[in-house]
Amino acid sequence: MNSKHLIKNPIVTEKSTDLGRMGKYMFLVDKKATTSEIKKAVESIYNVNVIKANVINTKSKTRRLGRSVGTKPGYKKVIMTLKKGQKLDILPQ
Repeated sequence: MNSKHLIKNPIVTEKSTDLGRMGKYMFLVDKKATTSEIKKAVESIYNVNVIKANVINTKSKTRRLGRSVGTKPGYKKVIMTLKKGQKLDILPQ
């Protein structure tokens, strides 16, 4: 799989900005991607050294609005821990 298609976009939330101060960054990734593929993709795209990659796979959920029932799609995200002293400029300051 192409490394540009594995990583969809960085996740920018209050929790991810707090993790960014500790050298950890969150990305939304393709559901079929493996941990080692994601790690190699981040290292090649951003030119950093990844120490650890924690993958969180969220399942889809059914949601209800009145009588209609729909589904909220599932997704896969990863928390990357970078080598000490390295950082990414993807989070707002």
